Amino acid sequence: MTDATSGDRPRTGSTAQPTGAKGPDELRRQIEQTRSRLGDTVEELAGKADVKGRAKARAADLRDKAGAMTVQLRSSAAHAGHTVHDKAGRAGHLAEERVPDRARGAVRTGLGHPRVLLVAGAAVCALATAGVLRHRHQGHR
Repeated sequence: MTDATSGDRPRTGSTAQPTGAKGPDELRRQIEQTRSRLGDTVEELAGKADVKGRAKARAADLRDKAGAMTVQLRSSAAHAGHTVHDKAGRAGHLAEERVPDRARGAVRTGLGHPRVLLVAGAAVCALATAGVLRHRHQGHR
């Protein structure tokens, strides 16, 4: 079978049409270029065929990303913890200033144990939220 654009020449698998060599040195140069391109192509195909190697490389990449994310999350959590601790301390001092004398002992105890104060505050917020939701739910009946 012949290609309509190439006259009577038979079709080849290559898309590049080689030009005739003008001498033995030119032919050797063309052969070397072809060998080099063929070697590159073989290496590229071998890399694509190495599924196990590609999977290991991808796993290592994901492991690195997960490690970086862990460091970032720990840093963010530590920063948030310090922020909450500072705000709880300020809120405790503010509450202490506004509380009657007889209740100041309880406030001082809360300042000495900020986690207990945070848990108690969270419980109060949860109860208040539940009350609001219950009130809204009863109003829509």
